[in-house]
Amino acid sequence: MCGRFILIAPPDEVRRAFGYVEQPNFPPRYNIAPTQPIAVVRFGRDGRHFHLMRWGLIPGWVTDTAKFPLLINARSETAVEKPAFRNAMRHRRCLIPASGFYEWRRVGNEKQPFLIRPRDGSLLAFAGLFELYADAAGNEIDTAAILTTSANRLMAPIHDRMPVVLAEKDFSAWLDTDRNEPRHVADLMRPAADDLLEAVPVSARVNAVRNDDVGLLEPLSEPMAIDPPVVMEKPAKAKRQGELF
Repeated sequence: MCGRFILIAPPDEVRRAFGYVEQPNFPPRYNIAPTQPIAVVRFGRDGRHFHLMRWGLIPGWVTDTAKFPLLINARSETAVEKPAFRNAMRHRRCLIPASGFYEWRRVGNEKQPFLIRPRDGSLLAFAGLFELYADAAGNEIDTAAILTTSANRLMAPIHDRMPVVLAEKDFSAWLDTDRNEPRHVADLMRPAADDLLEAVPVSARVNAVRNDDVGLLEPLSEPMAIDPPVVMEKPAKAKRQGELF
């Protein structure tokens, strides 16, 4: 799953990476938690747009939000079948910018938090879903959830799930729900490459939502990472006598 994440890149860098038309200004966030506003990129008739949405999707048919569970994640394998997510999977897919996310590994009776982030310091694009919810009084709120998939080799020792991370080349296909039904983007909802990320052990201060500062990123020890596969070059074919090429 994904229960906390960070977005610390400058606003201009996020805008360039995701290609939306707005120019929002927002501070770095080191401990984004459920129910808080999150940055969301969605597709419109005139291109991509930046929005702030509540992290925790509420389907339009909910009548009592107090009795409805907090849906911060959606399992990618079953989202198109679930009543809470199937309409959003067909019509309201989005991107959620992030610089990394936190996950916890149980060690005895304790849980060790890890910051999972790109090894090259780049941005991540989580696959997301969104819904516009209106209560009985007519108050409207945009809400969103992050899609998850099975863990890759890096994540497996920490947790069995991870966010769906989309490559830049797949942004348009994911966002364009008019042209691409869920079956057309099913192959995008897969674990990230094993060598894309690193897992950094960090302080348990991240457990408290009130802590939201750069000190949360301070590593306690060396990051865990998986090196990219070594590509062996084929030996040059020996030339026979009389051959020039």
